[in-house]
Amino acid sequence: MNVESAASAASAIARTVLAPSAADGDKQGRFSTEAVEELGRAGLLGLMLPVDVGGSLLGPRAFAGVVAALAEVDASVAMVFLMHTLASVTIAAAPRTAALEEVLRAMAGGRHLSTLAFSETGSRSHFWAPISRAESLDGGGARLSARKSFVTSAGHAQSYVTSALSHTGSGLTDSTLYLVLAGSEGVTVAGAWDGLGLRANASSPMVLERCVVPADRRLTAEGGGFQTMLDVVLPLFNVGQAAVSLGLCRAAVAATIAHLKSARFEHLGSTSLGEALPTLRAQLATMQIETDGLLARLDDAIGHLEQPGELTMLRVLEVKAAAGETAIAVTSLAMRACGGAAFSRHTGIERFFRDAHAGAVMAPTNDVLREFIGRALLGLPLF
Repeated sequence: MNVESAASAASAIARTVLAPSAADGDKQGRFSTEAVEELGRAGLLGLMLPVDVGGSLLGPRAFAGVVAALAEVDASVAMVFLMHTLASVTIAAAPRTAALEEVLRAMAGGRHLSTLAFSETGSRSHFWAPISRAESLDGGGARLSARKSFVTSAGHAQSYVTSALSHTGSGLTDSTLYLVLAGSEGVTVAGAWDGLGLRANASSPMVLERCVVPADRRLTAEGGGFQTMLDVVLPLFNVGQAAVSLGLCRAAVAATIAHLKSARFEHLGSTSLGEALPTLRAQLATMQIETDGLLARLDDAIGHLEQPGELTMLRVLEVKAAAGETAIAVTSLAMRACGGAAFSRHTGIERFFRDAHAGAVMAPTNDVLREFIGRALLGLPLF
């Protein structure tokens, strides 16, 4: 598999599996197990995993391409894939144990869906600062008790990459990461997900109640979780979230074009809206300009991940903040250009509009990212 074939496989899944059910999945808030199964069969669940466990070892460019292709049709599924991929690379970055290798091989074989469980009720969008503290057990294991919030794929994933303050740590960032299997005693989904947008990604709260994690499923050294969040998770998450925004922008542009071509003024000789109203053509042009600008910004950020330099972290911080606002702007213009047809859900644009707003409030939020960017520009520490 290469970058092009990965994107092609994702587009095929989007067209044949997601498109027929995306609107109903949004309406019902139904998690698409069918999509996960197809992603597994296509080898995409192992997209960034090492070759020695059966993965394709592709990089951020392939990852972003797959995410954007899925998001053009169903942003909920795109987020499920995004969070799984982040979990998979976090596990792959850990010291290899037999238990972790078994999980990685199952992922590469399309049989294991994973996700992140970082955010907690007490620290809200500051996902890097868990409230819960691990209890050390004999043999190097740990006992975890935590209330995790907004866990994508909750109740559907086979494992959860979760965080807790180290039992030896004293600061807010002295965390450790663990792999918690879904069947572990004390792991429960604490409620149904009923969000404004991304309604079909099962982003429910979860509770870990005295959950025992053996030493061979600890993913970082004691207190090393924060650095892994910063080095492994954050860059890919920001790029992936920007790719979701790009997919939503593309979907909104395509839906607007279709509406402006098909909707007509019968009293004006059946002239299409696009032919009759230059104001709508101007709005469509603005949408395309903003979408192309986001594509260029995303490509630049990916380039910085592929060849890191002194501006890499700044570009990574900027791309999610800019992408979220671009998606909101583009989908808002689509709502205006298509008017009542969009408002009454006849075009799919209303779903794209709601999904686009999730990116701005998803940790790290756009406000938090601006704080990070400002501190970086002034030479201040981010944390």
